[in-house]
Amino acid sequence: MKFDVNEDIRVARTIPSEFYHSEEIFRNLKSMFNKSWQFVGNTDLLETCNVHPGILLEGMLDEPYILTKDRGRIKCLSNVCTHRGNIVCKEACDTKTLVCGYHGRQFSVDGKLKFMPEFEEVENYPGPGDNLPEIETGFWENMIFVINDRRCELADLTGPMADRMGWLPLDKFRFKPELSRSYEINANWALYCDNYLEGFHIPHVHKELNRELDYDEYHTEAVENVVLQIGIGKGDEATFDLPVSHQDQGRNIAAYYFFLFPNMMFNFYPWGLSVNVVEPVEPARTRIQYLTYVWKEELRGKGAGSDLDKVELEDGEIVESVQKGVMSQAYDRGRYSPTRETGVHHFHLLLQKFYG
Repeated sequence: MKFDVNEDIRVARTIPSEFYHSEEIFRNLKSMFNKSWQFVGNTDLLETCNVHPGILLEGMLDEPYILTKDRGRIKCLSNVCTHRGNIVCKEACDTKTLVCGYHGRQFSVDGKLKFMPEFEEVENYPGPGDNLPEIETGFWENMIFVINDRRCELADLTGPMADRMGWLPLDKFRFKPELSRSYEINANWALYCDNYLEGFHIPHVHKELNRELDYDEYHTEAVENVVLQIGIGKGDEATFDLPVSHQDQGRNIAAYYFFLFPNMMFNFYPWGLSVNVVEPVEPARTRIQYLTYVWKEELRGKGAGSDLDKVELEDGEIVESVQKGVMSQAYDRGRYSPTRETGVHHFHLLLQKFYG
């Protein structure tokens, strides 16, 4: 498959439709995701416990991990026992010792081997390979990111967010599991990202959201591995109260939508933050984790971020429809709107760079 997406959006064609449904392409994506930073939550996860297990990109990387906190330090460890490969930790807990339920191997919460029964006669033991491997961890404010094979700095991704949103007290944003969701759609992960990266469809797909945003003033910026979309409110009652020195001071900003390549979305609203983590499961099946962090509860039912469930369901429905279309023999590649699809074009250039 040849990408050849032209850097000039006026003459460029989109990526080939094969990308959205090929089994071979999907398998080969693992290397790209292995080298990408992934958001796993904020420090709230370790507020009432010191051990929290998870699976990194289930369906694509399938990497079991444990977030641990020891004397205030947070780190990420492999959740795979170094004896016979059993999953060590099954649920969040508060403990000083991780015990594998298969043969009783024990680890401290910093990953060091503590004890193993019936191993007295083993030579050259224990060694470094008997400890739980550490997975590289990075932080932006109280947000936790991990990566399997680091090829770039986390700041390369979070820098544009820090520049625009650094004034926000993220330590006061509280994770709300009751407001968070996990949806699966019958569509390719990149199609979901394509849809997110343009406001072109808002008047046609999101009628209620369109009443909150000024479509003509919708703005997109692309910087390195990040795309920022800015939604301008039609009124000022549900917009950001920006600091005097902020670069957007004087504009009625209703939402900042940050896309961090390849699959993370950080959506800032006056009430708080909604994070979308797009998880490829199969070529035509995607899971999206919607994680909600509330800052100002009294603003949550107002403005562009007031009915996210409805917006997400509308997005899911249209993307599933597009998936059926791109699998048709009658369709291969389309063209971009230079005024409305610069974000999609930038995303396709990044796919071309890091995959194609």
